[in-house]
Amino acid sequence: MDRALADELLAMASEDLRVREKLERNGSLYEGYHPKMRAVHERNADRLAEIIAECGWPGPERVGAEAAQAAWLVVQHAISRPALMRGVLPLLNEASGVPRWQAAHLEDRIRVFEGRKQRFGTAFDWDEFGEMSPRPIEEPGEVDRYRGEAGLPPLAQVIAEHRRQAEREPKPADPEAKRAEAEAFAREVGWR
Repeated sequence: MDRALADELLAMASEDLRVREKLERNGSLYEGYHPKMRAVHERNADRLAEIIAECGWPGPERVGAEAAQAAWLVVQHAISRPALMRGVLPLLNEASGVPRWQAAHLEDRIRVFEGRKQRFGTAFDWDEFGEMSPRPIEEPGEVDRYRGEAGLPPLAQVIAEHRRQAEREPKPADPEAKRAEAEAFAREVGWR
C-alpha cells in the first residue's frame, strides 16, 4: 500500500469537509458556490488529476478503502473540472475493488451537469414545491433496479432521508434564480 498517497488523499478530503462544515456553520455555504469551497475543490481536483496521470486511479488495492473513498469524494466535488469527472467514470467502472455505488453517484452527477436525466436517482435539489427531491430520472420505473445493482437502497428510503437532512438547510429564497445560476456555472466551466 502507498501510505504517503493514502495520507495525501485523506488530507484532501478532510480539508474539503472541514471547509464545508465551517461555511455551513456560518450559513454561507448555501449562498451559491462559495469561492472558498470552489478553491478547495479546484486545488484538490488538480492534484487528483496529477495523481491519476502518474499512476492511474488510486483504488483500494493501492491506497486502502478509506483513502480510495477520499479520492472519490474529491472527484465528486470536482464540478468545475468536467474532463476530470468524465475521465474518472470509466476508471471507477474498471477498477478492482471500487464499490459500484461510487460510479453510480459520479455518473448521475455528470449527467445532471450535462443537462441530462440521471439514472440512479442520487442527485437531489429543491423542487417547485419547496421539497428536496431527486433531479429528473431517465427511467423512473427502473431506478430501484439500477440502484440495487449499484448497491444503493430503494429511492423512496433515500428521499425520506434527504428530506430529513434538508430540514437543516435554508430553502432557496428564489429557486428559479438558483437554477439559473447553476445553469450559468455549467456553461462557464464547460459542461454544456
